[in-house]
Amino acid sequence: MTPTRLLAALTTRAKVTAHPRSPHRCPCPCPAGTLADRSDATVVRHADTVVKAHAPTTLPADLAPRLATATRHPDLLLPPLAPAPVALHGRLVTFWPYGTPVDPDDPDAAPWEAAATLLARLHRTPAPPGLPPMRGPAKAAQAVARLQETVPPAAGAPVLRAWSALPAWARGEAPMPDTTTLCHGDLHLGQLVRHPAPDGAWRLIDVDDLGVGVPAWDLARPAAWYACGLLPPDEWTRFLNAYRTAHGPAVPGDGDPWPALDVPARALTVQTAARAVTKAAAENRPLDEIEQSLVDACARMGSVPPQLPSSSAK
Repeated sequence: MTPTRLLAALTTRAKVTAHPRSPHRCPCPCPAGTLADRSDATVVRHADTVVKAHAPTTLPADLAPRLATATRHPDLLLPPLAPAPVALHGRLVTFWPYGTPVDPDDPDAAPWEAAATLLARLHRTPAPPGLPPMRGPAKAAQAVARLQETVPPAAGAPVLRAWSALPAWARGEAPMPDTTTLCHGDLHLGQLVRHPAPDGAWRLIDVDDLGVGVPAWDLARPAAWYACGLLPPDEWTRFLNAYRTAHGPAVPGDGDPWPALDVPARALTVQTAARAVTKAAAENRPLDEIEQSLVDACARMGSVPPQLPSSSAK
């Protein structure tokens, strides 16, 4: 949980930014509250302003070019309200317009086509000089490290076997085979919001993992869900077809996409399973049905070598 002092400061900053002419107006009828409070981010809203405290390990030299990229491409990424972060109680803090998120209670309205089209356009956008690598493999490695630190070896064995079978780049232990393609780094439907203006179109949010790397990683979470039976085939098909229609470079324009997707999808399955096992152990409970399906997928993966495209780094 975020220290009370930081959370109070974020709340004040959000209100002052939303009401620069009357920051101390009380009572205030505006929608406000904490949108997220995790170890890697705390997000507070007031009216049409969102204030985010980034992870304590976030480096200014990494965050600055990511913010600049969002500012430069407001048709793809939600642009920040300010071009640079500020320091607040030892954390880097950024300011954003509030956008309407995907409704988790209306799965039939999930914007799979919009997400895929935005990704394809992002992947075709030249990456600016100085942008760091996208953080997908590093985040997967963090999840596995946390599993190893906190869970008995037997409980995590299927997950760790699947992890060890992946190439080094997918484990964050070697450079990615693609170091030029602009990637989001952590794509899921929670990373889309409707821009408040001018057209209410969908935009990608959360630049913390933005960078250069293997574009198939951005398709890997829905691919993994589909492979694990957690995403219906028609939704996966909608997503994949929309990406191909928008000429996304991560997979071939037709034919079998899995040689390109297999390794990233396995890595995201391992990451999600590692987090699930770690969470269940911390809560001293058995795995639920979805969590068990992820571990079962890891067990199957451990017995079948991944498909490696000819350009893959070993």
